[in-house]
Amino acid sequence: MQFQWDWLCLGVLLFSSVTAEIEDEEIQDADVEVEDFDKTSQETDVDKGRMSLEVVYKTPKPIGEVYFTETFDGVLTGWVLSKTKKEDTDENIAKYDGRWEVEGLKENTVPGDQGLVLKSTAKHHAISAMLTKPFIFADKPLILQYEVNFQEGIDCGGAYIKLLSSSDDLDLEYFFDKTPYTIMFGPDKCGEDYKLHFIFRHKNPKSGDYEEKHAKRPDVDFKKFYLDKKTHLYTLVLKPDDTFEMSIDQTVVSKGSLLEDFVPPVNPPQEIEDPNDKKPDDWDEKVKIPDPSAVKPDDWDEDEPAKIEDTDAVKPEGWLDDEPEYISDPNAEKPEDWDEEMDGEWEAPQIPNPKCETAPGCGKWVRPMMNNPNYKGKWKAPMIENPNYQGIWSPRKIPNPDYFEDLHPFEMTAVSAVGLELWSMTSDIYFDNFIICSEKEVADRWAADGWGMKKLVASANEPGMFSQLMTAAEDHPWLWVLYILTLALPVGLGVLFCWPAKKVDEDIDYKKPDISKSITKGELEQGGEELEDEAELEEEKQNEDDIVEEEGEGEGEDKDEEEENEVAEGSQEEGDKSNKSGSEDEMKEADESAGSGDGPTKSVRKRRVRKD
Repeated sequence: MQFQWDWLCLGVLLFSSVTAEIEDEEIQDADVEVEDFDKTSQETDVDKGRMSLEVVYKTPKPIGEVYFTETFDGVLTGWVLSKTKKEDTDENIAKYDGRWEVEGLKENTVPGDQGLVLKSTAKHHAISAMLTKPFIFADKPLILQYEVNFQEGIDCGGAYIKLLSSSDDLDLEYFFDKTPYTIMFGPDKCGEDYKLHFIFRHKNPKSGDYEEKHAKRPDVDFKKFYLDKKTHLYTLVLKPDDTFEMSIDQTVVSKGSLLEDFVPPVNPPQEIEDPNDKKPDDWDEKVKIPDPSAVKPDDWDEDEPAKIEDTDAVKPEGWLDDEPEYISDPNAEKPEDWDEEMDGEWEAPQIPNPKCETAPGCGKWVRPMMNNPNYKGKWKAPMIENPNYQGIWSPRKIPNPDYFEDLHPFEMTAVSAVGLELWSMTSDIYFDNFIICSEKEVADRWAADGWGMKKLVASANEPGMFSQLMTAAEDHPWLWVLYILTLALPVGLGVLFCWPAKKVDEDIDYKKPDISKSITKGELEQGGEELEDEAELEEEKQNEDDIVEEEGEGEGEDKDEEEENEVAEGSQEEGDKSNKSGSEDEMKEADESAGSGDGPTKSVRKRRVRKD
């Protein structure tokens, strides 16, 4: 058993050392990566000081055909601030006077990289720019991609983008909430409702009217994208086969069909309910009715109360009938500014009567109420199936006069401008690296040069695991218990398995002969009797063995046995010399007390040789 514990302890020690070596290697590798990254960086002057990790940033350049790009790294050109007002809104906040700035990120700054930042709170913001060339929905996909960072979190507000519909009268200085758009896409939050919008305006081919179609809500928790103060990449892909994909940080969070996954659906139903159809007056929708043939029983008493006094109840001993439950506070004093003409006569506030605290109760005792066993309540006829039930009435169906079938809703109204029209209760919403294109490779390369750099810097500036654990424990104190248990468990197991057991030492001590302890004559006699009994058992066993050997060997056994006895006697003498547990005199006394004959003594010596 001790051998197994030794191996277990050795395994625990080896596992601990290997784990420590792996962690050291990971830390060294991480240091090497940071050092290599630092070697490729160059010093850059930044208004907000030096970063914890310097990088070389280059403004992204598109590698293919694009319809619009904007990095905000240079002079802000082509963008137009709205000069109009929002309709049907209070005059104080109707104007689009929210302030915009071009500046870098507050945290995880990338030197040389700038973005468009919404700076005002509780104001309307509107800014827009024309596309390099209009996008026409025909045979190429539409890819819309941009970055958002809620640097101060978000209370209520949006960060969505609008693709404005092409028209001859489009004037960006009058861009406001009712300016026609084709697509609206991006994050939006108010209260605890976190959304990712995708809305497109569909033109009714029969009436020419436009109707907003909202993508069904994805089954994804978007909360972390609003609160972690990191830059996130939002991508919308529309394909000519009438499908779509929405991605955050290049991970698809929702996809589906323009024909099936929008509310209301693109195509109306072929039949609708007749608005002129009305339910007949005699239409019976009751599933069950009271049994008209039922009669109230003669013994049914509706006058019996639901509760009655418990006549078996007895007033508890010590009940204080003359003491009220509440008394006026004797320590209360009338306020100095109390005006009896205005406030009325002052009365001290009521407090619980201290005499009632130790008594079963105070005041007039009344018997408690109990359920009346004779109570039945008002009699009602039992319910039965309605023989005249006709079902739930619904208007008849008629052909939908507005029915149409649009099998390709991808063919939307062309877009020629991009705009941000937002209201926010939180400032410092950061936008960057807009791109509209048709090739996924172009969008991915654009993301790698822009958002990829921000992600790399943010990862390098992440706090270590220990700091993250401490931060989590500050928000959730119960984690300290988990940390302590996690640390105490391996220590406890190590002590349990590796600490030398006291019982083993006791066993060893017990087996050692005690040379300093004196032995009485009675103990020697008792020991001799025990040895004699053991010798007899050993002789019986030996005799059985001898019988077996005699059948196979014959007369040669006697000689062998004599030689064996001689060897045993010699071995016993050597053992007696080396044994420290008794002297020669003690051994003589033991032999004398054990018996007068030599036979038992020889047998005992022979047994000791065998045991050794």
